Amino acid sequence: MRKNNKKEWNVREKVNWKKELRLAPGYIILLIWVLFTFMLLGWVLAASFATTKEIFSGQAMFLPSGLHFENYAKAWTTSQVSVFFTNSLVYALIACLLLILVCAPAAYVLSRFDFIANKVIQSSFVSAMGVPVIMIILPLFGLVANWNILNNVFANKVALVFLYTGINIPYTTIFLLTFFSNLSKTYEEAAAIDGCPPMRTFWKIMFPMAQPGIITVTIFNFINVWNEYFISLIFANSDKVKSVAVGLYGMINSMRYTGDYAGMFAAVIIVFLPTFLLYVFLSEKIIAGVTGGGLKG
Repeated sequence: MRKNNKKEWNVREKVNWKKELRLAPGYIILLIWVLFTFMLLGWVLAASFATTKEIFSGQAMFLPSGLHFENYAKAWTTSQVSVFFTNSLVYALIACLLLILVCAPAAYVLSRFDFIANKVIQSSFVSAMGVPVIMIILPLFGLVANWNILNNVFANKVALVFLYTGINIPYTTIFLLTFFSNLSKTYEEAAAIDGCPPMRTFWKIMFPMAQPGIITVTIFNFINVWNEYFISLIFANSDKVKSVAVGLYGMINSMRYTGDYAGMFAAVIIVFLPTFLLYVFLSEKIIAGVTGGGLKG
């Protein structure tokens, strides 16, 4: 028996080694990509603390003159990064909140109740996800311009929030619909036996259970709104309304006149920081939201 066990163990070890060898090229490619990414991000981070002269002389990685924190101070104040940063943060947070308040109940109803237009609505959302933004941006701009919204800073910001919310509704609804479909109906049946009405069941029981999916789709929506460029370029009528993507592009264009490339790299790090922190601290939530669900109903 012991000899048989040793033979089986040796066979398993050989099989595992063969699998590892087959996967070795993929591991090597992944390792090269990770190293390249870290080197690239590391150089940008070092350049944000260097001087423009050190960047052009190729000494940015070594920081011979020390850390220049004033690059961040100048980018935050002089280059109006603080304004663009605040605008994008407000747009992203309010749009994400509105998307959850609108899409979570809609996704729950579509996943749980059968009615005549159910499949039609679901198909419409899926079709809307395939419509490029550029196809609807001009009609929307004409509509907004006719209402004289673009001449008022507050109204312009409100319009951008509603645009970001409306454009992300199809994706958010379909994502949450899939998640709610995987939650067991036994929870609702137990709540119904206790006399709990459907809407209260949703907010008190099903909504908290869908937390992984809600957090995941909120992170994705936050990143989409934060990095959005085209809508802000068209609808933002002044620097007081522009998002970080458009503001950063304007800074890059102005470098030909100011020559403050160190400040530009500092602005890039400031803009990159929120999405990076989201991935670092909430990566487990993202994986749980994409792969998880509940008991299959």
